[in-house]
Amino acid sequence: MSEGTVFDIKKYALHDGPGIRTAVFLKGCPLHCLWCHNPEGQDNNAELIARSDRCLPDCRDCLPRCPQKAIRKMGGRCRVDPDKCQACGTCAEVCPTGALEIAGRRRSAREVVEEIAKDAVFHEESGGGVTFSGGEPTAQPEFLEAMLRECRERGIHTTVDTCGFVPPDTLNRIQPLADLFLFDLKVMDGKKHAKLTGESNALILENLKRLARSGARIVVRIPLIPGVNDDDGNIVRTAEFLRSLNSISRISLLPYHRLGQDKRRRLVRSREGRDFPIPTSADRERVKKRLESYGFEITTGE
Repeated sequence: MSEGTVFDIKKYALHDGPGIRTAVFLKGCPLHCLWCHNPEGQDNNAELIARSDRCLPDCRDCLPRCPQKAIRKMGGRCRVDPDKCQACGTCAEVCPTGALEIAGRRRSAREVVEEIAKDAVFHEESGGGVTFSGGEPTAQPEFLEAMLRECRERGIHTTVDTCGFVPPDTLNRIQPLADLFLFDLKVMDGKKHAKLTGESNALILENLKRLARSGARIVVRIPLIPGVNDDDGNIVRTAEFLRSLNSISRISLLPYHRLGQDKRRRLVRSREGRDFPIPTSADRERVKKRLESYGFEITTGE
C-alpha cells in the first residue's frame, strides 16, 4: 500500500466541500503563494515547528535528545538552529507542552483511510466525506490515488482541493476518482501570478479547461486578497473566463486571513511571505455582486 507525508487531519471541517468533512492535508506544493495560510505544507519533507511561547523556563528535556545539538536555551526558551536541525522529531517526542512539534509524518494510504472512516456517521448524516488538501495533494500522486481508490471502495465521498498546477497526466489519473474538485483561481494575469506564487497560471487555466470538458464536478475557489485580485479588472476577467467554460456555476470566495503569518514565524526553516490587508465586508460584498452579475452562485467561506 502506498505511503505519503501528511501534516494534519482535521475532523468536522465545514468549509471544504459539502456536509461535514474530514480534511487530510498532504505535504508539498509547487506554488509558493506569498499569502499562503498553510506554509508548513509547502515543503515535501517533515519540518519542525517551534512555539517558543509554550516553552517552560526550567524545562531542558529536549536539549540532550537532539542528535544534531541544534537546540539551546536562551532567556528561558528553546532556540533551534535551522542549519543544524534535521527535523528528526526526537525533541518533539519529549516536549511536555507541544512547544516543539513535527509537521509531516509518513502514513500509509490504508492507515489514513481508516482514520477517515471513523467519521462515517458524520459523513452519512450530513452528506459529507473526505477532502484531500495541502499543500497540494496531487504533489503526491500515487499516495493520493491510493487513498481515493480506497475511499471509493468504501463509498466515501471524495473532494480534491487543488491549486491547479498539476501535470496533465496526473490530473487525468485523479479526475475519475474524485467526486468533486475545489479548484483555486487566484490571479488571471500570468506575469502577476508568477510574481506572487512563483509560477505562471498558464497550466492552471488549461487544467481547469480540461477538467471542465471532462464533466468533472467543480467549485472554483477564489482567495480574496485586497490589492492582489479584488480589482474590477481581475474580477471581470475571472468571470468571463469561467463563463466561457459553460460548466462552472459555483464560486466560493475565501477572504484572506493572517493565520499563515504566525505559522511562518514558527517554522524553524522560514518561508517567504507578505502581509496583506484583510478584506472588509464591503470588499466581499462588492466582489460577490460583481460575480453574481455573471450568473454565478457565490458562497463565502472562512
